[in-house]
Amino acid sequence: MLARCVLTGLTLSSILLAVACSDEGGTGGGGSGEGAGTADGPSTSAGPSTTSTTSGPSTTTGQGGDGTGGGGNACPPLPLCDAPLPDLGQERDWIHTSSSITAATGFANHRGRDMFYNPGDDIWVMAKFAYGVFDDDITDEDVDVYLNRDCGSAWESLGTVRTTEDGEHPTTEGVEDTGGWVFFKVPPRLALGEGRHRFLMAVGGDLSTAEVFVDIVKPGTPLIVSDVDGTLTTTETEEFTALLTGSIPDSNPDSPEVLSALADKGYRIFYMTARPHFLVGRTREFVETHGYPPGLVHTSLSLTGATGSSAVEYKSGELAMLAARGLMPAWAFGNTDSDAEAYENGSILPLDQRIMFQFDDTVFNARTIDAYAELLPEFGAATPPP
Repeated sequence: MLARCVLTGLTLSSILLAVACSDEGGTGGGGSGEGAGTADGPSTSAGPSTTSTTSGPSTTTGQGGDGTGGGGNACPPLPLCDAPLPDLGQERDWIHTSSSITAATGFANHRGRDMFYNPGDDIWVMAKFAYGVFDDDITDEDVDVYLNRDCGSAWESLGTVRTTEDGEHPTTEGVEDTGGWVFFKVPPRLALGEGRHRFLMAVGGDLSTAEVFVDIVKPGTPLIVSDVDGTLTTTETEEFTALLTGSIPDSNPDSPEVLSALADKGYRIFYMTARPHFLVGRTREFVETHGYPPGLVHTSLSLTGATGSSAVEYKSGELAMLAARGLMPAWAFGNTDSDAEAYENGSILPLDQRIMFQFDDTVFNARTIDAYAELLPEFGAATPPP
């Protein structure tokens, strides 16, 4: 069946289309995507949300489908979510003197936890707030929450919550509360629809921020998963060398074009890496710098990252969480035996769509490529997924 695109949202300030793909003849329409409940922790704001409007709509990335293969048109690309940030107001007094000392002695290394949700799920927006080379977190401090609905041009102020003490909040969506976290449960009145949404969290004491991207999709939404180090970067350890010099790793030739070709056909992208948790921001920067299609980013939740059997356990768990929401990657990209084993555990089939870059998977028999250029004709001619 030919894919068609369903309109899921309009902004008042501009004609902004947010699209989701569904089968022709399917039920169509977007679910409400509502959360249930209110922000976790004390709130210092009350009353209706306020909105700050930017100068124009968010732009999109990628090119339209090439129309080859007789498979119909590709869906429009996801928005870049690059609207200018809202006015964050003035810095406020820190609640705790210890927090001001922590912030003054180290750079901000906050990071959000991107999430896929199904329509009707409780929507949790989660981020860790920490500073410096020792990743010291701040606890019991105010954080303001903003929403860029549908990645449009306007921001909504959702209120203020507090960062947690260690173990204060129960483990949520696989995230253990190690202190310094915000767990914000989106209230029902926001009625988030299907599509991509951007959240911004700003620390009241210094206005440093963390971003979180949430994608609300139906079960069965086309998805691909890709490792990063050695799969998209040119070597397995390049990020750690680049981290010392402040540079961004190089990308493997043609890898951005390959993932973009699939994104143009309607696939969501999930960048799943076992890097340490504090490298979320740099992973996003790598994706953006080299022109990879927008997608959700997950690192491990460990400060040291995961290798070997630990990486297998982490990635297998991530794939299991996707499967619980009816999201099964159709394509998977990796470059190590741990990737191959995780994709086997995740039952990603057919084997020909498990792609190992310059790695011979003799155990699970995934497909090996020596260069991403090998895939460009195949993906360019592919039809959009049903």
